[in-house]
Amino acid sequence: MASRIDIICQRYDQINELLTDMSVVSDIKRLTELSKEQRSIEKTVLKYRDIQKLEKEIEDLKEMVHDEDPDIREMAEVELADAEEKLVKWNEELKILLLPKDPNDEKNVVVEIRGAAGGDEGNIFAGDLYRMYVKYAESKGWKIELLDSEDCEAGGFSNISFMINGDSVYSFLKYESGSHRVQRVPSTESAGRIHTSTATVLVMPEADELEVQLDMNDVRIDIFCSSGPGGQSVNTTKSAVRVTHIPTGIIVSCQDGKSQHENKASALKVLQARLYDKMLQDKEAAEGAERQAKIGHGDRSEKIRTYNYPQNRVTDHRIGYTVQQLDRIMEGKLDGVIEALITYEQQKMLSVAETEE
Repeated sequence: MASRIDIICQRYDQINELLTDMSVVSDIKRLTELSKEQRSIEKTVLKYRDIQKLEKEIEDLKEMVHDEDPDIREMAEVELADAEEKLVKWNEELKILLLPKDPNDEKNVVVEIRGAAGGDEGNIFAGDLYRMYVKYAESKGWKIELLDSEDCEAGGFSNISFMINGDSVYSFLKYESGSHRVQRVPSTESAGRIHTSTATVLVMPEADELEVQLDMNDVRIDIFCSSGPGGQSVNTTKSAVRVTHIPTGIIVSCQDGKSQHENKASALKVLQARLYDKMLQDKEAAEGAERQAKIGHGDRSEKIRTYNYPQNRVTDHRIGYTVQQLDRIMEGKLDGVIEALITYEQQKMLSVAETEE
């Protein structure tokens, strides 16, 4: 592990030197690549260097515990115990930082939520999930950009697409893809029976032009009037845009923008994310074993979580995590669930790494 960290530190110092080179600074593509690589290893390097400083402090404290002055000895013993405890913690944190990184973790995301089983109740729940993610994003200081939505007369959405921009958004939300199940008494249920409905969530990392080179010759663009609940036209100007990627058959529609130009830009952004997501899914399916080592994010048909309103309970079925705080979670307090998912995957990866060693 030490030799690997030394290589990472050397590369970090090399990048810092390159970022002061005018030939690099003037090359935007090269500058962007190096800056991205620097950010990906910076936490690891800084943590390792903090550990080196702490180890030196521990050596000094070990000498001080033999000092003739009893006050100095007592102080050194207390500080030594604290430092040794901190060293154990920091070494564990370093092991996690050295785990293989998901190259998409730092990216913004495009999220699609659709009402699935349960008719109106499924659509209402899709709206509840949308509001949950908006509140979670706001708590993180992230920015929400609505791309497209189809409202339902009963409430909620049959589908809604939005983008979340911020710091390392994908690293937090990548586990949310899948089927979310709700158990509750619908407002339309006169007999008070509990119904089970579902909504699906798809979280896709934002794709840039270098990752997905979209050939506009492969794209058909249709313009139509925006529609509201029930499909009725809500205006007479043709501003809504539908883009079809002919080779894959992927279709994206956007109508919530103020203009045809804005809707076209949003639709193409979503199309790029969908194509990139397909590329990632195909790659992971081909790798097979690596896919099995993950929690399972990505498959929209996979039932990942149940929201039980009568019991105020949320259960994530992938890791057996249950908490009686549904009311808080629906208000965007998702940190506990997401941290449990991240910790579970990190521990799984650590055990694999230790086995390989």
